[in-house]
Amino acid sequence: MKILVIGPSWVGDMVMSQCLYRTLKVEYSSTEIDVISVAWCRPLLARMPEVHRTLPFSVGHGSLAITERWRLGHALRKNQYDRAYVLPNSWKSALVPFFANVAQRIGWCGEKRYGLLNDIRMLNKAAFPRMAQRYLALAYDKGRINCADDLPKPLLCPQLQVNKEEIGKSITTFKLTVQRPSIGFCPGAAFGPAKCWPHYHFVTLAKKLIDQGYQVVLFGSDNDYAVGEKIQTALQGKSRKHCINLAGKTKLDHAVVLISSCKAIISNDSGLMHIAAALNKPLIALYGPSSPDFTPPLSDKAKVIRLIRGYHKVRKANTAHGYHQSLIDVQPQQVLEALMSLLVESEG
Repeated sequence: MKILVIGPSWVGDMVMSQCLYRTLKVEYSSTEIDVISVAWCRPLLARMPEVHRTLPFSVGHGSLAITERWRLGHALRKNQYDRAYVLPNSWKSALVPFFANVAQRIGWCGEKRYGLLNDIRMLNKAAFPRMAQRYLALAYDKGRINCADDLPKPLLCPQLQVNKEEIGKSITTFKLTVQRPSIGFCPGAAFGPAKCWPHYHFVTLAKKLIDQGYQVVLFGSDNDYAVGEKIQTALQGKSRKHCINLAGKTKLDHAVVLISSCKAIISNDSGLMHIAAALNKPLIALYGPSSPDFTPPLSDKAKVIRLIRGYHKVRKANTAHGYHQSLIDVQPQQVLEALMSLLVESEG
């Protein structure tokens, strides 16, 4: 069977989509899975052994671009896909499989995609509270899975592949020391500081970890470089040299490899958090207004710290630096104790 997947555009969502690919490989062992992806997510797909081929899609996020979608769909007709799975919920995301004449086009109803999808599912959000569950449910024939409890156990969670040779080369390239085990910090988040643990809390935690013999490595995009600099420069004396700011200095693929080299990760709710979970790293995930009920880290080595309940639609908090009060209230000592406990468990 040949399968085409329209992949999500966000890094975290793309990581979680591996749940679907792994499940399809179990259900249909001889299948080939091709995934259409935006450029920034393709390095992740290269680390998913279930994916046969990644197909580039250069249309900007949010752009309708019907002509470009028609051209891609028409070019894909020669592949004669048996099925297509459309993971985004937008109307436009269902156009390429339709133009490609894929026989069975599967997805949630989303933006009333009648006709574009011919195996359309009506989503009961309460029955499938998590995004990964919604991806997984699409792997099964219509009517077989009616709620999350119907999904076979255990769930096949994301597992990104990294080899030891890559790790060694990346440590050398980015001049990390091997004398100190690394703890990775991911201090940024896509929607700004309201989803971020305060930088000054990261500073306090970094100092405590460095005093215990660890090296702290900061990961993130170009947008996170400034907060990385705040953390690094706030450290005094010898502590500063044991904190390396790689935010904005690595491509995503390098970041994946370097995260896999870390002893553990401390992260806000972000794409890098999902990458750390998929690498099976001990992980402290810090949540504020966004909810772990929808997109939690999919790993039994992850611990979520959150002081409030429910979902709070906050893009810019009123507190200093734009941080949300619930994240300000999470103290570094609490995170340190949770981390130490997690490391003991993972080594036991």
